[in-house]
Amino acid sequence: MTTATRDLAGLTDRIAEIAPGLRVETGPGATGPYAYDASNYRVPPRAVVFPRTADDVVAVLRACREAGVPVTARGGGTSMAGNAVGPGVVLDFSRYMNRILDIDVAARTARVEAGVVLDALRSATALHGLDFGPDPSSHSRCTLGGMIGNDACGNRSVRDGRTSGHVVALEIVTADGVRAVADRSGLRAAEPGDAEAVRRVARLEADLRRLVEEHLALIRTELGRIPRQVSGFQLHHLLPENGFDMARALVGTEGTCAVVTAATVRLVATAQASTLLTLGYEDVVAAAEDVPEILRWSPSAVEGMDEAIVATMRARRGADSVTGLPEGRAWLYVELEGDDQAAVNARAAQLLDVLEAQGRLTGGRVVESPAERRSLWRVREDGAGLAARLVDGGESWPGWEDAAVAPENLAAYLRDFRKLLASHELTGVLYGHFGAGCVHVRIDFDMTSDTGREVMRRFLTEAAALVVEHGGSLSGEHGDGRARSELLHVMYSHRMIAAFAAFKKVFDPDGLLNPGVIVAPAPLGADLALRELPLIDAKFTFPHDEDGFAGAVRRCVGVGRCRSDAGGVMCPSYRATGEENDSTRGRARMLQEMIRGETVTDGWRSTEVRDALDLCLSCKACSSDCPVGVDMATYKAEFLHQHYKGRLRPRSHYSLGWLPKTSALAGYAARPVNALLRGPLGKLLARVGGVTTKRRIPAFASRRALRTTLRAAKAAEPAKAVLFVDSFTRAFRPQIAGAASRVLADAGIPCTPQDGLCCGLTWVSTGQLNVARKIMARTVAALDNGDDRPIIVAEPSCAAALKRDVPELLGTQAARRVADRVHTFTGALTDLADQDWCPPPLPENVVLQTHCHEYATFKGRRPADLLRRLGVNEVDEAEGCCGLAGNFGFEAQHYDTSIAVADLALTPRLDGRPVIADGFSCATQIDHLAGDQGTRALHLAELLDPAADHTGETS
Repeated sequence: MTTATRDLAGLTDRIAEIAPGLRVETGPGATGPYAYDASNYRVPPRAVVFPRTADDVVAVLRACREAGVPVTARGGGTSMAGNAVGPGVVLDFSRYMNRILDIDVAARTARVEAGVVLDALRSATALHGLDFGPDPSSHSRCTLGGMIGNDACGNRSVRDGRTSGHVVALEIVTADGVRAVADRSGLRAAEPGDAEAVRRVARLEADLRRLVEEHLALIRTELGRIPRQVSGFQLHHLLPENGFDMARALVGTEGTCAVVTAATVRLVATAQASTLLTLGYEDVVAAAEDVPEILRWSPSAVEGMDEAIVATMRARRGADSVTGLPEGRAWLYVELEGDDQAAVNARAAQLLDVLEAQGRLTGGRVVESPAERRSLWRVREDGAGLAARLVDGGESWPGWEDAAVAPENLAAYLRDFRKLLASHELTGVLYGHFGAGCVHVRIDFDMTSDTGREVMRRFLTEAAALVVEHGGSLSGEHGDGRARSELLHVMYSHRMIAAFAAFKKVFDPDGLLNPGVIVAPAPLGADLALRELPLIDAKFTFPHDEDGFAGAVRRCVGVGRCRSDAGGVMCPSYRATGEENDSTRGRARMLQEMIRGETVTDGWRSTEVRDALDLCLSCKACSSDCPVGVDMATYKAEFLHQHYKGRLRPRSHYSLGWLPKTSALAGYAARPVNALLRGPLGKLLARVGGVTTKRRIPAFASRRALRTTLRAAKAAEPAKAVLFVDSFTRAFRPQIAGAASRVLADAGIPCTPQDGLCCGLTWVSTGQLNVARKIMARTVAALDNGDDRPIIVAEPSCAAALKRDVPELLGTQAARRVADRVHTFTGALTDLADQDWCPPPLPENVVLQTHCHEYATFKGRRPADLLRRLGVNEVDEAEGCCGLAGNFGFEAQHYDTSIAVADLALTPRLDGRPVIADGFSCATQIDHLAGDQGTRALHLAELLDPAADHTGETS
């Protein structure tokens, strides 16, 4: 046992002694994801602790102080400056300390624990017509503790300012393990009956008052000069004229002075009316020049972005994912609020007239539709992720993503900043809070080489000098962290830097709280996560990633959208468990650790990586919802292939992975096979095959039923398309092929059924890629026969496999030609149906479960949109995964997670209404969940079948 291992064991033993039952995780499988946040940095911690109470935090800090081990507090882990990673113990507040303790409507305050996600607080306060003002773009996953640590602002900061302006009191634990309360009158012990704590806190406050007295002139002249001066410590709140507001002074200290466990925050009234004005410009400088005039109209938000972000959004999620923007190469969003909607709209129109008269606009419009406004705001909120991996495949990085100047100086600063970029032959993607003078930019630094890192250092040093020249701040809301702390000397005098150090020393004399940040900073080039990537031999071609598998895994930059449930489908397992390791980000970070080979040393054979991937449902939603397009389903398939190469696999990989083959054989004796599987022997076979016995195995269809259906499905006139009869339809529900054929013919798309082929999906999802390639090659050879007719696939998962997995695994022109012809059933009716086609009468109200693969792969061709267009008035879509996800929910060890995922959105909607689910997995899960209710999921083809009685039974 090494000395480090002994020391770690001693620390964990001591924590367990002081706080029995406290969850402490060690080892690369647990700590790997916590080595990263959303910055350029990687600092592996020794342990991760998940406190449930403030007393747990006290216990950890006391144990760490005894052992001399650093402590870093962490919320959502979305820091872009590297202030949520640390070398000792990481305290994850988001897992358990995430309760809203009190909402005082009369006082307009809320008391919350540090791990509360902002959107959770906003949802709770919205019931009372109240809101928490600061709203960073990461509002769906950032925590209040993290916002307090950074002094976060957000999109509406021209109205609401910074978090520090909304903090009434902070409940903290000091470095020596004393609980205290910081508020506008100073510091006091949290437990007045603890005489020793009262004495320590009193001495701490006396030392702070003495420090301020010694630096009055310095603090008054160097701090609080512009609205977004976040860099350094906010000591001006301790000035006599500001009332020695200790709570506001601790906001923005990035966990370097004390650990915040809870906060009382001020709430604001929700606006009664609002509208959005979108303005187009030739470039961001022209946009910035209009900001001073716009601010005269008292907007609630003035946000800017350049064309690269919009182009990436459209490429990743479809051309119709961004509508409502006028012509231009840069845009401003201007939000106006008030008490009357008509008056707000009129003000927006007047402002547009004024700006048009100034002559810089390329276009502008008032966006009155709430749905369109939500869609546009999502583009801006995903800016950090969208800018990270652009349409051309280029990568960009933070590091200088947070500088701020006074709004009236913004245009001049941006003009000079772009010249600076050009002088270093760098490209930056610009977006941010133009109304507050705070500009975010991601830059195409090369951090994998010594030369590139030196260029980055020179650029950052010159950029710091430039923003100071324009009267600005290195940080406007993200904090200094590891990215900018070393450069604070450019912005502040040596005396101010010394005052910052003295302030921290009063709180943390041993320097154990988030070391390397703000005071005694680590070099900005130390601990960079990026390095030259090894060439990794992989089965998938990863055509969109220059460095293959390694480059694909590097797509994750940590913005953490997979940790939210605010729209979209990813990440179902994280939503069910709440564990970082079960998020798309956590899994990507473990794969990155595997490639580095430092903490995860056994490569493809790693059990830690295997375990991290275990609860991934391979839903593919991340490939669409993740702003940088992480495709964890593909990464998991590749890993499983490599991990089990030459070794026995889990039993379910054979029983479920080879289902297309075994089901074809079962079809020749469907009746006796089904009877066998319904009896005791069926349960035994399920256990032997690693399949849960809690589900009924779906009944196999007979070959005769299939042949009868296909004969009837043959087009009576020259076929315009090919109906691909997939393995699931063939084996379990051949009636879908008949219904689909009738509907398509009715819609003017007569089809020729194509049977006997397979997309290879089950072998992909179980990582049996050699077999999958053989299956796919045969399918492509049969389909790429000079025929250019559309290929229509009734099963969405098989359609997605043909569209994406087949070309990415085979990498041939033939595979790409086949992929280009593939349509889902929904897509065919959307794009190919006769204009005058009229379906049979449809129900007024349906529940819809869209297959995750269809959602992710066939953007802009949503079943919900088609159903509404065809006359269904109310489509109640269960947004999220059904939980079965192919083989996942049939595997014995995954049954409970499968049901937990279904309970998030699907199960509550099974109330007797008609349920539409094209995916075989989705329909099977619905039938299982409905039990004896009589609810049976219908394929869209069954609903639209002209030969049906529209209760789901064909005539």
